Amino acid sequence: MGVLYLLFLLASIGCMALLDHRFKLFFFAGAPLRAALVLAAGLAFFLVWDLFGIGLDIFYRGETQFMLGLELAPHLPVEEAFFLAFLCYLTMVLFGLLKVAATHFGRTRSGQAVKR
Repeated sequence: MGVLYLLFLLASIGCMALLDHRFKLFFFAGAPLRAALVLAAGLAFFLVWDLFGIGLDIFYRGETQFMLGLELAPHLPVEEAFFLAFLCYLTMVLFGLLKVAATHFGRTRSGQAVKR
């Protein structure tokens, strides 16, 4: 049962990838290298954020039977990296969805109507 949280995170990432593939929102929008760099930058930012929070005793590792018990650093469980990757991926997929919706409903980024 210690792997349950990680499995749910992986399933969530997989579902996000399916949505991304179906609607071409982030990785499948035509620039996978750029998407990977954006995702890696977001993941790195939030991991550093977590490390600072842990160092300042703001964040700590909660004990639960649903986690593996492996840590990347003290008080930084391995599941945190997958959660942060999911969070960044979700954000970029939602951003892609907003771009698609704006195009569909006839608005550009500047708020101007799209000429059809």
